[in-house]
Formats: sequence, C-alpha cells, structure tokens
Amino acid sequence: MADTASDPLAWRGIKAPSLAALEVLAGDVFRRLPRRFRDLCVDLVIQVDDFPTDEVLSQMGAESEFDLLGLFQGVGLPFRAECAPVQMPNMIWLYRRPILDYWAEHDETLGAIVKHVLVHEIGHHFGLSDADMAAIENATE
Repeated sequence: MADTASDPLAWRGIKAPSLAALEVLAGDVFRRLPRRFRDLCVDLVIQVDDFPTDEVLSQMGAESEFDLLGLFQGVGLPFRAECAPVQMPNMIWLYRRPILDYWAEHDETLGAIVKHVLVHEIGHHFGLSDADMAAIENATE
C-alpha cells in the first residue's frame, strides 16, 4: 500500500473498523493484559455497539452520545458470592462511534485507545487508582 502521508489517494481504500473488527481488536487487546488483571473478570464478554443506549446515557448523566467510550457491567471476581444465584457474565461495552471520534481527534493508535478504555472500565469497577491502571496499561505484553 502506498504511503498515506505522501499519497492522499492511498486513503481511498481505508475504512473505519466495523463493529466486528473492533470487537476482534478489543479481544486481542484484552488477552494481552496482565493475567492477574484479566483474572478479575471471569468469563468477560466484550460487546461493541455504535453508541450507548438512551437508558445508559441517562443513568450515566451523559450530555451526548459521544460522551461514553465504554462501560463495565457486572460483578468482579473479588465481589462474587459463592452462594449467590447464577450470575450474568461480566461485560465491557465499547462504543465504536465515540471511540472512532476520539481516535480522529487524538494522536494515539486505535489499539492504545481500546486498551485504555478496557483497563479503565474494569479498573474503575474495582476501585483502582489512575496510577494502578497506568501501570497495568504499561505492563501489557
């Protein structure tokens, strides 16, 4: 492929990743996170949608559908009760259009943004500090 910096026509064949492609990227990024961190989310399901639902936007107090890049829903391993009834799997929701919008406005790779969103959604759920989450991101294989 031609160099996109020197050949503007080289961009003609490049498209934004689909929902499925972003889900594959997110799964790959998640598998590269440190094992001790991944173990916090037993059977994590990563779901990609274009935007959060109106209900999620309302619950989170978001002003725009572009305000949320992701969301963690579930009960992490340290908080699961042995005697609890069957629990739904932990889920990370990634919102493709807000992520792509953020990517277009910042000088970061798409993979780095997805990693940041994944780590922060899981990390905030467990009460990790920003420094803890930065260390986890930096420890990625």
